[in-house]
This record gives sequence, structure tokens and C-alpha cells, in this order.
Amino acid sequence: MTGTQATPALRAAAQTESPASPNPMQWHWLTRVGFRFFFAYFLLYNSSIFLRADGTYEQMWRAVVVWVGKHVLHLGYPVTFFTNGSGDTTSDYIRVFCYLILGATACMVWSVLDRRRKEYGKFHRWLRIYVRLVLGAFLAYYGAGKVIKVQFPPIPLSTLVERYGDSSPMALLWTMMEYSTPYTFFTGAVEMLAGILVLAPRLTMLGSLLGAAALGNVFMLNICYDVPVKLFSFHLLMMAVLLLAPDFRRLTSFFVLHRSLEAVPLRPLFSRRWMNRTLLGLQLAFAVLLPSIALLFSYQFGNALGILGPKPPLYGIWSVEEFNFDGELRPVLVTDELRWQWVTIDRGRPALVTVSLHKMNGEHQRYPLDLDLAKKRFDLNKPTDPTWKSQYRIEQQQPNWKAQFTIEQPQPEQIVLDGKMDGHQIHAKLRLQPEAKYLLQNRGFHWINEYPFNR
Repeated sequence: MTGTQATPALRAAAQTESPASPNPMQWHWLTRVGFRFFFAYFLLYNSSIFLRADGTYEQMWRAVVVWVGKHVLHLGYPVTFFTNGSGDTTSDYIRVFCYLILGATACMVWSVLDRRRKEYGKFHRWLRIYVRLVLGAFLAYYGAGKVIKVQFPPIPLSTLVERYGDSSPMALLWTMMEYSTPYTFFTGAVEMLAGILVLAPRLTMLGSLLGAAALGNVFMLNICYDVPVKLFSFHLLMMAVLLLAPDFRRLTSFFVLHRSLEAVPLRPLFSRRWMNRTLLGLQLAFAVLLPSIALLFSYQFGNALGILGPKPPLYGIWSVEEFNFDGELRPVLVTDELRWQWVTIDRGRPALVTVSLHKMNGEHQRYPLDLDLAKKRFDLNKPTDPTWKSQYRIEQQQPNWKAQFTIEQPQPEQIVLDGKMDGHQIHAKLRLQPEAKYLLQNRGFHWINEYPFNR
């Protein structure tokens, strides 16, 4: 191939953006106004995600959120801030409200000061690169968490003995995802693939279509199962839609009207070829590095929590054969609010080893466990998750709360606990139960089903 013949190919390889960007000479005024708003809004929203680690920036926003909640929205309760795993708190909604107001204000000021401009072609291409990097990174991150099975690890043993009707909608969804490793892997692989395609310039539209489908499903699951990531998943979905917006007309012509389409030449971002090649190389490097880093991070996170590690000592479901509370033998009564029915010893939630205590009336509580079989120590630490259910709920005003037991193991399938929990003397004899007796553990998969097995 001669140098003259190679020039078009080299130029094409250096292009970075969608062929369907609006014609720079024919932007409708509504398109210009809409672009100004989304440019300001997503620049503010995405930047805030990464700047939350900055203490000064976050303190400034907290002050703004509190003021807006009190003086603008006139809320009847104070706005509080705490780390609880929810992205749908009152403060989160107020913050998004502030972003909307600031985005609209920036749009109006920009529209007045720049009213004579007819197009924003270069700004549009930069915005697309920015949104692609953010969307691709989060798709890779969440997808890796499913591929490595960190977000949805194996079903907790406590779930197997919990009353079905006591599950929250979110817990029901989590159990469904935790049950099937192949399905969890599939959904994660789809998200990771979408993230990689979004980061590759020539495959952005394909990645956006796949990402919009995956994120649309995630958003609906969050809505329908009350998962507190609704705001964030909605914004990720809108980012995928924003990347697809310039191609809506072409997609409609092809998929709905069944019309043939001609290739549209891609527009370079820079006038110098080496700059376009450098930008292309950086984007392709991100398309390779970000998913790899996401997989590594998920693997390390899973190991840190013990999810991917070996089972801890005494792992299993233990039935309580005998239970004494303050010297009184508690009979087996389903209404008993004190007697334990099950004790499960599991891994990775929230410490390397956790214990769940299930009472006869169905209430249960999960505790981090300090276990030392050599010293015969079986100590429960104070739980910190406010969503756990228990009559033994431990509030912050109880700094002297303790649960310390000595442990004996007369037989491999039996343990005896003696000690005090929150000032009460407890003696319990436990016997190990086989996991295989639960349908969620033993039913498995069948190609042939003569009858539906739906229990």
C-alpha cells in the first residue's frame, strides 16, 4: 500500500467521535439550549462524584444542602449525613435538586451571553469523551463486581433459615442474584462489555445501546425492589441515552423504517493528526486498563471481606438444642422472644467471620465474630448496620455492651457456649445441620422437567 493510499485509512483510524454528531451549521435553537443544560448538569454531577473525597468541597455542599432543605424546600425534619450504603437519602435528592437549579441557571446565562453561536460541535465532542469515560468506568466497575461475584456472593446461611416473608424486597432480589452464579456472571459480563465498547471510539454507539439495555434493567430492578441506588442508576442510564441522542434519527430510520443508511464520515477533534492519534491511543488504553483495574479491585475487595476466601472454622447452620437464659431453661416456643432457634456462622458480612442469632419468634441479628478456638473464645462485637433486625438492637448509648462466651466442642457437630450477652447469662448447646437439606442448595439445574418444580 502506498503512502497516498494509506492516508484515508490513517485519518479514519484517528477519528474519535460518533458520525451522527449534529451538523455544526444547522443546530436548532432547542438543540443548543438542551446541549447547554446537559453540558452544565453532567459536568457538575460527574465532577461531584469524584470530588466527594475532598473534605472542603464536601463540607461546602453539605452546608448548601442543609440550607436548601430548610429555607427552600421547607422540610419538616433536619437533613442528616451518614455513610449507610444508600444513594437515595434526603440529602442526595436535595443535592440533585441543586444540580438541576445550577444547570438551568448556567444554561440561561450561557444562552444570553452566547446567543449568536450556531453550533457547539467541538464542545459536544469533548462532552461525549467525558461522559464515555465516566459511564465506561462505572459499567466496568459494577460489571466486575458481578463477574468476580463480590456484589452478589453466595447466599448467606442466615438467609436459609430466615422466614421467607421476613425478607425485604431488596433482600429478595439479592437472594435471586446470589443463588445463580452463571446469571450473575452473565449480567456482569454484559455490563463490562458495554463499558469496553463505550470507551472504544468507533464502537461507542454499540456500547451505548448495550449499556442502555443493561442499565434500563438495573434501574427498573432498583425501582421495583426498592434498592437505594435509584438516583445513580438513573443518571448512568441517562448518560447512555445522551451518547445515543445524536444517532436517534439514524437508528429510527434503520430499525423502524427499514431504510438503508450511508456511512457518515467521522470528524476529528484536532486539526493535527498526531494529536488525534494520541487521543485515540489514550481512549483505547482506557478501554483495556479500566476493566482490568475493576476486576483486580473486585478480587482484592472480595478477599479483604473474606467472600472469596476459605470457609471459617465452625462454618455452618447450627440448631439450638438447649438454651438457658439467666439460669432459666427456655422451652421451644415459637412466641419466645429470648430463646435462640438457629445460630449461623458465615463469612464476609461485615467482617471476616459473622454470626447471626435467630430467635424463635423470627427476629434475628448479625454480629462480627472474634473466634479463637485455641483460647476457647467466642466473642460477638457490636453491630453497626442500622438495618439489621433484632430485639437485641444495640444503640450507641450502650458503650459497655458486651457479648463474650467460652466455647467447647465435645463433638465435631456440637458446640457449647457459656457466657454473658448484654449482662444476661446464657448457656446454649448447638448442633450442626446439613446445608444440603435446603432446596436453594440442592435443587440444581435440570434440562428436562416433566413437571414444574415450583415450591
